[in-house]
Amino acid sequence: MESTAETKPHLADASKRLAQNALIVCENRFQLFLLEAQEEREQIFRLFWLTVAMAVFVLLAGVALTLLIVAACWQWSPVAALSTLVVVYGGIAGFLYAQLNRLQRDWQSFSATLNELRKDHQCLEKNLN
Repeated sequence: MESTAETKPHLADASKRLAQNALIVCENRFQLFLLEAQEEREQIFRLFWLTVAMAVFVLLAGVALTLLIVAACWQWSPVAALSTLVVVYGGIAGFLYAQLNRLQRDWQSFSATLNELRKDHQCLEKNLN
């Protein structure tokens, strides 16, 4: 049987290796988190500018469509011209609302980091039990 003096160095070495491995895992997870945060920031920035550009051109197209419909239908029936505009603009607004809801529902921030943390948690549970 080993003496207490012989087991202490083994225990100290094992503790050091465990601490080093834990620090390496934490550093990897932190680097992954930072990478995903940068990707999220870039995606949000790109999404913002695409949204601004889209809004400008939708506004221009809406003004042109309004003028076209009013000019084409005004002599026939002003009420029909304005009613057509309400239907067209309402349909476009409904479509854009549905797209926005889909985008918000499917958005997953930091999914890779969360998956790695779940794996770490499962591995730790398995090894401790």
